[in-house]
Amino acid sequence: MTEPMVKAHGVRKHFGPLQVLKGINLEVDHKEVVCLIGPSGSGKSTFLRCVNHLEKIDGGRLYVDGELVGYRQENGKVYELREDEIADKRAEIGMVFQRFNLFPHMTALGNVIEAPMRVRGIKKRDAISQGRNLLDRVGLADKIDEYPARLSGGQQQRVAIARALAMEPKLMLFDEVTSALDPELVKEVLDVMRALAREGMTMIVVTHEMIFARDVGDRVVFMDDGVIVEEGPAKQVIENPREERTKQFLGLVLEH
Repeated sequence: MTEPMVKAHGVRKHFGPLQVLKGINLEVDHKEVVCLIGPSGSGKSTFLRCVNHLEKIDGGRLYVDGELVGYRQENGKVYELREDEIADKRAEIGMVFQRFNLFPHMTALGNVIEAPMRVRGIKKRDAISQGRNLLDRVGLADKIDEYPARLSGGQQQRVAIARALAMEPKLMLFDEVTSALDPELVKEVLDVMRALAREGMTMIVVTHEMIFARDVGDRVVFMDDGVIVEEGPAKQVIENPREERTKQFLGLVLEH
C-alpha cells in the first residue's frame, strides 16, 4: 500500500479564539481530484493553506507524500522545520490563488520562468523552453511577451497555473481560482484544470463551481463550520447528498 498523497488526521487550526478547523480527517490519493465545497468561512481555504504550511496547524498531524508538513519527527518528538526546509517542501506543491498574484513588471513568460531559475537553479535557456511549452499548454502561446495588465483575468489566472506547473509539483492546490473572474472567463480556466485532471495531476480544489466538482472531481468533500459534514463520490454528493446540511447548501448554490 502506498501512502496517500495527502493525509490529515485530527487537524485543528484557530485564529485567536476562533476555531476554524475542528479536527479534519481526510486522505487524498495519488492522481485523485478532491473538490472541497461549503459556505464561506467553513475552513476550506484555511485547510488548503495548512497543506503547504502557509498556515501552521495547532493540533493533529498533516502529511504530504508520507512526510509531515512543516515538521519532522525524531525519537517520538516533533520539531519544526527551518524556513529553508519548509520552502524546499513547499516548492513541491503548486498553489493557485483567487487573486492571480502575478509580478506586474514581468511578462507572462517572465512570471513562469522566475521560480524554476531562482528556486530550482534551472538554466535560463531551459526555463524559457519549458515556460513556452507550459504557456502553450494553457492556451497562451500568443501571449508570452504580454504584461499582466494587458491580459484578461482568465488569461492571468492561466499564467498563474502555468507558473505553478513550472515547478513540476506533485500536488496542485486551487483556492477559489474562478471566483474573481467574470462568468464568461471562468470556462477557459476550468478547461485547463479539466485537462490537468485527465493527465493524472493530484489536485485539491476549493470551488463554488458545482458542475465542475461533479464532472471532474473523483470525490467531493462538504465542509461547514470547521468540520467535514459529508464526503463521497462527486456525482453522489452533488446530486444525491445524504446530510440535511449538504442538501440545504446545494439547494441554495444550484438555484443560482
